[in-house]
Amino acid sequence: MISHLSIPFPYFASILLACAVVQVGGIAQADVVDVWFGTTTGKTGPSKGIYHAKFDTDNGRLTAPQLAAEIDSPGFLTLHPTLPILYSVGSVDGEASVVSFQIGDDANATLTQLNAQAVGDGGAAHLAVDHKGTALITAQYGGGSTALFPLSADGSIQPRSQLEKHPAGSGVVANRQDKAHAHWTGFSPDNRFAFVPDLGLDQVVIWNFETENGKPKLTNHGAGVCPPGSGPRHMKFSPDGDIVYVLNELSLTVTVFQYDPAAGTMTAIQTIPTLSEAQKAKESFNSASEIRVHPTGKFVYAANRGHDSITVFSVDPETSKLTLVEQEPIRGGWPRNFNIDPSGKWLMAAGRDSHTASVFAIDPETGELQYSRMMQTVPAPICVLFR
Repeated sequence: MISHLSIPFPYFASILLACAVVQVGGIAQADVVDVWFGTTTGKTGPSKGIYHAKFDTDNGRLTAPQLAAEIDSPGFLTLHPTLPILYSVGSVDGEASVVSFQIGDDANATLTQLNAQAVGDGGAAHLAVDHKGTALITAQYGGGSTALFPLSADGSIQPRSQLEKHPAGSGVVANRQDKAHAHWTGFSPDNRFAFVPDLGLDQVVIWNFETENGKPKLTNHGAGVCPPGSGPRHMKFSPDGDIVYVLNELSLTVTVFQYDPAAGTMTAIQTIPTLSEAQKAKESFNSASEIRVHPTGKFVYAANRGHDSITVFSVDPETSKLTLVEQEPIRGGWPRNFNIDPSGKWLMAAGRDSHTASVFAIDPETGELQYSRMMQTVPAPICVLFR
């Protein structure tokens, strides 16, 4: 029997820090938490950068988001594991960069830029910090690569120390898999391995994450293999760290992997669709965007762009395989991202095209979502991050 009730702290922290940042001193103690929104910006778009709001985990109320930091293209965000530092991808002086911000202790959690470092290779699509706060890694979609940036003791970002190119694309889907397209980054619960799903390869690239002469270093370890033409985009671990759930963008499926922590290997045990073929046929374009695991490990959630919905799965406690529960409309357009709040009671979905953040109550027994009628305007949100 595979248990999902033991939740190692480093992994639990990684669940919360995927795309919406909420600030909380302790899950049981805090009712009102911080939430940040990463956005997409443009010359004619409404967004000016990173936005901040307060979220009440008791009643599901979200305050109107306010601009926290003016920056171009702050698509994805993450937090330092111990310091009050927020990290963002973005563009600084016209150069694709990763940026660090000090989080103020005022009511608005004011962001003050510490420093920025150039990424190169087409710029970063996603970023993550290891569980000890020693390094930041990024995934370059255009360049098809993983980059490594050591972190200083104060949380500021040091210059890029590694850029590792991924192999050639699988070529199964024309124009989407002609080359590597790294899409997400994250670390194993024990901090020994780094993972980068690559849409172009149909693989999750696995790196050894080590320290050499006091500096973090990535070396090739292997890969988790997804179905041909599936296009892996994002992934998450189960709370106990024994299962990996990979969301496949192109096929709109989830592949479930048994994970061996000692060997750092992934073995596929199931692939299940997020939408039926009939549902996909009703839309001119569909693609999967984000995946989350409930803190209890009992449910998995996946977002469908085009269909504009969240698919809910229940997790079999014996096999860890998924069963469809429902598909819930987000009451908005193009859910590029969503997140589960620290209490596990609420799901917040970001509609990029509708400029909305909508809140849903999570049924603790079934995992089903119920729209709370709580919605706020957020300009072009594509990342939700709770602290």
